Amino acid sequence: MNIKIVVATHKKYKMPEDDIFLPLHVGAEGKEKIGFIGDNTGENISIKNPFWCELTGLYWAWKNLDYDYLGLVHYRRHFKGKTKSNDKLATVIKKSEAENILKQTDVILPTKRHYFIETLYSHYKHTHYIKDLETTKQIIKEKYPEYLNAFNGVMKRKSAHMFNMFVMKKDLVNQYCSFIFGILFELEKQINISDYNRYQSRVFGFVSELLLDVWIEKKELKYIEIPVVNMEKTNWLKKGYSFLMAKFFNKKYDGSF
Repeated sequence: MNIKIVVATHKKYKMPEDDIFLPLHVGAEGKEKIGFIGDNTGENISIKNPFWCELTGLYWAWKNLDYDYLGLVHYRRHFKGKTKSNDKLATVIKKSEAENILKQTDVILPTKRHYFIETLYSHYKHTHYIKDLETTKQIIKEKYPEYLNAFNGVMKRKSAHMFNMFVMKKDLVNQYCSFIFGILFELEKQINISDYNRYQSRVFGFVSELLLDVWIEKKELKYIEIPVVNMEKTNWLKKGYSFLMAKFFNKKYDGSF
């Protein structure tokens, strides 16, 4: 299998050594080189990275890479393999493991994130600007009406496959990317983010996280979930504080607390 798992990064970072991984400098346009191939070559949307996050890397891979299977991960988040080690990087999934899993399923996804007391819709409403998600729904209703029921169903759930992480075969990548970029390019035309702070300006990355499950639900695809290994410690105190501020005081996160 020709598997390519793109590791989206904006800085120099230690990467898995297995040859299925391709470190990619996202948002490379106009930036100093960091030793990895940039997403500003070939057909690309690198300039949109401050607003589209790792999706500029996905777009670049979709349009420019040769592969049978394509995956997307983050320099701080990887799919976990079976190796046990104190070195987190050593626990990242290996090629042989990925091949065996892909023989059994359509898609590899990260273990779902559970919100417990919030639906995906209410969580988005508390942490971001809900009007953007409502505009997304309207675009789906007008341009992809066959996905509307799946969208409504996913929004009522309390868990989702987050982080824009996946591995899937090429024909599914083509379908998925056509779907999400078709929606997001239209969303870009219809919303105004000029007064958003730097964090909230990443709206297209946030919306796309929810669209993955919408697409999988409608396509009725089989998937296998893999735990995520985080390369850095999670600041749960900061996360908890930002959640409470958003939920009870309607203070959108701006990176300052």
